Amino acid sequence: MDINARIHQFETMVRPEADPNNDMAWFSLGQAYAQAGRHRDAAEAFIRCTALNPAMSKAFQLAGQSLAEVGDSDKAIEVLTAGYTSAAAKGDRMPQKAMGELLQKLGAPVPEVAIKAAAPSASGGTFVCSRTGQAGHKMARPPFKGPVGAWIFDHISQETFDTWIKQGTKVINEMRLDLSRDQDAETYDKQMREYLGIDEEMYEKLMSGTPA
Repeated sequence: MDINARIHQFETMVRPEADPNNDMAWFSLGQAYAQAGRHRDAAEAFIRCTALNPAMSKAFQLAGQSLAEVGDSDKAIEVLTAGYTSAAAKGDRMPQKAMGELLQKLGAPVPEVAIKAAAPSASGGTFVCSRTGQAGHKMARPPFKGPVGAWIFDHISQETFDTWIKQGTKVINEMRLDLSRDQDAETYDKQMREYLGIDEEMYEKLMSGTPA
C-alpha cells in the first residue's frame, strides 16, 4: 500500500461518521502524514491522539518533532514540555529522553521532574527495563526470532512486554487489523516497535546487523 492509500485509509477511520475517538488511528494517521512530508497535518493528528489518550507519550514526542519540522518552535516547546512531564510520571523513559533532547535543541528548558530509582518490583524482579527504567523480570526467552526479538529480550522486561500484548489487542481491535494480511501485520509490528522504543533508525540498524 503506497503512502497516499495509507493516508486515505486512516483518514476514513477517523471521520465523524466512523470512529473519530480512535486514538490509534489518529496516531497512525500522524505517522503516515509525517512519512509523506505533511508535518503540519502530522502534528495535528498526533495532538488529537494525545487529547484522546494523554498516556501515549510517543504521540507527544512525534507531535513536537513535526512542529519543529515546520518551524513552529513555540508550539513544539509547549507540546514537548507537557509530554516530557507526562512521560516522566508514567515512567516512559525512552520518549522522555527523546523529548528532553528535542527541548534542548530548541533552546528550551527541560522540566525538572523527580527521578525515581529503579526499585525491585512487587514480585521481586530486578531486571531494569530500558523502556520504563523500572525493575521487573527478564523474559525466559526472546518473544520471537530475529534481531528485533533478540533486542526485546535484552532490553525489555516481561512486565512491559505483557503490557504491550494488552495494548496490541487494542491496536488490532481499533484499527481492524487482520494479521493474515501482510500490510496489517506490518502495521501491528510497527506499533509494537514504537511502543517498545524501537524507532525507525534503530530498526534499520537491527535489521542490518549494526549494533543499536
